[in-house]
Amino acid sequence: MSFFIKNKKRKQDGKIEMKKGKKRGLRKSGGETAVVKKRRSKFDDEEIESDSDLENEEEVDVKKTVYSSEEEDLETPQEKKLRLAKQYLAQIETEESEKWDKEEESHKDVISQRLKHDLLEQTGRLQKEVADNYVQPSAEDILILRGHHLAITCLVMCHDDRYAFTGSKDCSIIKWDLKEKKRVHTIHGGRKGTENKHIGHTAHVLCLAVSSDGQYLVSGDRNKLIHLWDANSCQYLHTFRGHRDAVSGLAFRKGTHQLFSASHDRTVKIWNVDERAYIETLYGHQDCITGIDSLTRDRAITSGGRDGSVRIWKVVEESQLVFHGHMGSVDCVALINESNFLSGADDNSIAVWSVLKKKPLALVKNAHGESENPSLEENWITAVASLQHTDLLASAGSKDGFIKLWKTGSDFKSLKPVMKIPMNGFVNCLQFSKDGSFLVAGVGQEHRLGRWWKLKHAKNSLVIIQLKQKSQT
Repeated sequence: MSFFIKNKKRKQDGKIEMKKGKKRGLRKSGGETAVVKKRRSKFDDEEIESDSDLENEEEVDVKKTVYSSEEEDLETPQEKKLRLAKQYLAQIETEESEKWDKEEESHKDVISQRLKHDLLEQTGRLQKEVADNYVQPSAEDILILRGHHLAITCLVMCHDDRYAFTGSKDCSIIKWDLKEKKRVHTIHGGRKGTENKHIGHTAHVLCLAVSSDGQYLVSGDRNKLIHLWDANSCQYLHTFRGHRDAVSGLAFRKGTHQLFSASHDRTVKIWNVDERAYIETLYGHQDCITGIDSLTRDRAITSGGRDGSVRIWKVVEESQLVFHGHMGSVDCVALINESNFLSGADDNSIAVWSVLKKKPLALVKNAHGESENPSLEENWITAVASLQHTDLLASAGSKDGFIKLWKTGSDFKSLKPVMKIPMNGFVNCLQFSKDGSFLVAGVGQEHRLGRWWKLKHAKNSLVIIQLKQKSQT
């Protein structure tokens, strides 16, 4: 119980009487409230007036606060789950209210279907069969946007598919409006040696990631730095330091501001973007990490380059799952859902995996090129992408001149080619839109990590490929 002290000044007949040495308070004794006796003042003619009404109000306020905190503390786990479930249902109702057609189905059916969809998505069992519905894009369906002076190395799209960001060897980052098909903003690169003055990157930008709410953009470069930006205004916010070599991969955990970063220093680091804080470092790869991805679970998946492994980092369990199957350097990886993923290697092979098996469920050798000795054609798999929770996948074979679309079986134990899309240059990165209506590719004259070859006739550009379905033709 708080101890209240009164020391009141009163103006009377033009004189201010000061109350000295007299205090009134409450103290708790034996579980009951007792009035503290007033000390006798040496000034017998002075009088202390207590404001009992105010005191009672203060006591009531204190009790209310105590009772309120006690009620929160007394909430059982079951009551908390019930409260969160009600909030989740209210959120679903709000999101589905615009799509709900009263003539076709009842309100309860809409909610039920959404809950089933979310459950299958969380457990990794949601798979829509859409690959057979797509038709070969025509030349008019392929749009080229130019802005970078050197090869594009990475790209990422915002959650609503309205904007995309690309990073390049020219050290710049460009924000694109995919609806208007134009450049919105450029974060210019700086010269080597101006790191302390220039706001931005002064080395090759190798990776990008955007938070699922569209608030933050992060970019990693060869200078071991991770820059944090406001995704809307492209204003610089912060720099994360800690890696000892080039930052090669970035991924936000879906629905959070938890960031995973991968590096050529063979480590994965976890960051809290809201607090601008480092959390921990994960060790295990024996070679440069070349790619990373993450969904809603507190885990990340990485490709380990020449160590030939793909690893899933289970953060909560403090463990990792290791997968082997490629004969060459594993250069790219992409999650299909929480339980399955796709990988590509420089031996010209792609593979589909399950988290429950250490060997690939499906492995396609010579995925880009029919030569018995793929090393002669140098068709490295430089990028893979998945239309998440469907059977549609994509891969790029370095400079072989094509992007290939694939269909995976319902059990993920097969991979069949669907179509080939002509593409001139090194395809260094790929990403599907959320609804599967288009595919974006980052193309350059050089490979994203080196300058072993240069295709002078290619264009350093962002390519938007419209994907039409049979019902749309």
